Amino acid sequence: MNRRLIFPRSLQYLIAIAEYGSFTRAADALYVSQPTLSQQIKQLEASLQTSLLDRSGRTVKLTDAGQVYVYHACRAWDEMDAGARAIDNVDDLSRGSLRLGWTPITDHLTCCLLENYNYMYPGITLSTLEMPQDDIKEAVIEGRIDIGIAFTKPFTSDTQPNEIETHVLFEEKLCLVVGNSHTRANMEKKVTVEELGQESLALLNTDFALRQQVDKYCLKHHITPHIAIETNSLNVIIEMVQFGQLATILPNSIVRSQCGLHAITPSPELPQKAVTLITRKEGYKSPACKAFSALASDWASRRLEEIPRRKMTPCPLSDAGAEDSNKQALRETSKSVSKAETINPDKVA
Repeated sequence: MNRRLIFPRSLQYLIAIAEYGSFTRAADALYVSQPTLSQQIKQLEASLQTSLLDRSGRTVKLTDAGQVYVYHACRAWDEMDAGARAIDNVDDLSRGSLRLGWTPITDHLTCCLLENYNYMYPGITLSTLEMPQDDIKEAVIEGRIDIGIAFTKPFTSDTQPNEIETHVLFEEKLCLVVGNSHTRANMEKKVTVEELGQESLALLNTDFALRQQVDKYCLKHHITPHIAIETNSLNVIIEMVQFGQLATILPNSIVRSQCGLHAITPSPELPQKAVTLITRKEGYKSPACKAFSALASDWASRRLEEIPRRKMTPCPLSDAGAEDSNKQALRETSKSVSKAETINPDKVA
């Protein structure tokens, strides 16, 4: 897109006079009358309280002050031109920025979406901010983030603020999650609420929406959960469950994306939650923001077809993964022995 730069006419006239050395030729080149051009220059000199042109000779020349002023005027013109080109770059998504707010849960659930976005628009700088669920809506309304990604029940007209609009990407099933060494790892039957109450759980702390939903479920079904570990780190929970006897409650998609985890459905089932985009209803939305929303909708419709990156290689916690690790260790040992034989052949003999 060609954008017309709005540059002060008096500066355009001054630069033209300096280039042509004549009021007449400058006026002809600019398609203006000479009196108009002369008047603009006089007004500019009056505003600066100095003479910019030396009119005493056969050709008009810049004074010392005029040379300094034209130098900076040309730089300003170049910067304005660069700004216009930068706008074009923002519009075609070759550069720009996007600020995202999310919870630890949506971090794991939508990480592939960010990888896809970065691959498609490498010139866009992504800034992510992890925050409690309740803060996301306020951050969007106040303009501290461009898009929020929430993990919650779908908003209703009563619970959704007027300043925001929401778009449900997909709904997610919550399940009890255990690791390979847990006694329930290979059980296919559902777990009762009574059995759930007997499990030692690793959960997020009460600042997070997922934990609040677990507490509501337990209260509704009159069980007291045995919470062994509380943390604000989802990665800690996943590793504790993968390598130990603890259980947790997570969205099914996280289990799908991690090796060494097994999902068990509680009975009655936990309420489903929605992964939801939150944006401002009114006001400016950048091209980067619009592109993310469009890509998110497309990605949500085909996300189950993608093979999670962590599932593309054998899991180190599985038998296949352990076998691969043992083979790798044997290869490394063989290399070390061969190297030793090469260095000290007499000693080996």
